[in-house]
Amino acid sequence: MDDLRDLYQQVIFDHYRKPRNYGPLPHANRQAQGFNPLCGDKVTVYLDVESGAIRDVHFEGSGCAICTASASLMTETLKGRTPDEAEQLMEHFHAMVTGQGTNEGLGKLEVLAGVREFPQRIKCATLAWHTMKAALENAAQPVTTE
Repeated sequence: MDDLRDLYQQVIFDHYRKPRNYGPLPHANRQAQGFNPLCGDKVTVYLDVESGAIRDVHFEGSGCAICTASASLMTETLKGRTPDEAEQLMEHFHAMVTGQGTNEGLGKLEVLAGVREFPQRIKCATLAWHTMKAALENAAQPVTTE
């Protein structure tokens, strides 16, 4: 089990140090901002949604390792999915990190399952996801975890 935990930590730190899909998305047609006042995480999520699918997704901002890794993994996971699939994935991910669901079907996102052992970090792990949902809904107000 320690080997698996070490592997998960390596993946998290890799996505923190070299986040995927980081930076503005010039052709985004939806975006939202999110803020976690407890940790100081700030995230902007950019989406390009066309023909009922998320064609591209990027993020930018500043945050802790958990927040940045979660956002990076989220961007890789959402490309090609429908908005409904993205929201279902968000619910499944949220259930996993809060200990109310399983890791089944989450693929790489499983590396963040250990967050459930640190309740104060759940908001860090879910900020980008709540921000993505706000972007899908074209929310005008920034998302906050408080």
